[in-house]
Amino acid sequence: MSIQSVKAYFETQGRLQDVLEFTESSATVEQAANVLNVIPARIAKTLSFHSSDDKGLLVVAAGDAKIDNSKFKQQFGLKAKMLDFETVAVLTGHPVGGVCPFALENDLSVFLDVSLKRFTTVFPACGSANSAIELTCDELERYTVASTWVDVCKAWQETED
Repeated sequence: MSIQSVKAYFETQGRLQDVLEFTESSATVEQAANVLNVIPARIAKTLSFHSSDDKGLLVVAAGDAKIDNSKFKQQFGLKAKMLDFETVAVLTGHPVGGVCPFALENDLSVFLDVSLKRFTTVFPACGSANSAIELTCDELERYTVASTWVDVCKAWQETED
């Protein structure tokens, strides 16, 4: 039902026609990049973590970015610990491989990582392992009702500090 809830959400935004569904899997960054014929970095992956309030939190980051544990701890005040598959599905309403920051089952905090800002458009999933939508960073922020932009990733910049 996950893709249906995302489609219903984008229908209310006048963007239903922009939700893409594929015959091939787009569950991983590499698969999504192949299906969309873009570089993996433009895939906006949604990562699910434990939070201090036990509600969970989502970080949407570029496909080539990796969580930087020290930056994560500085930003959120806790160690970066990803949720297990079952908890992700329960909290977000989306299966792993299709997790996205739209039409969430529960009220989760969503953070967008600055690793996305180098692209004109990015491709987050839409609630299934074979879906995506192309959005600008401004649109991504608007449609996710993101809490804020954060800098909690590494390995995506040409030069690391």
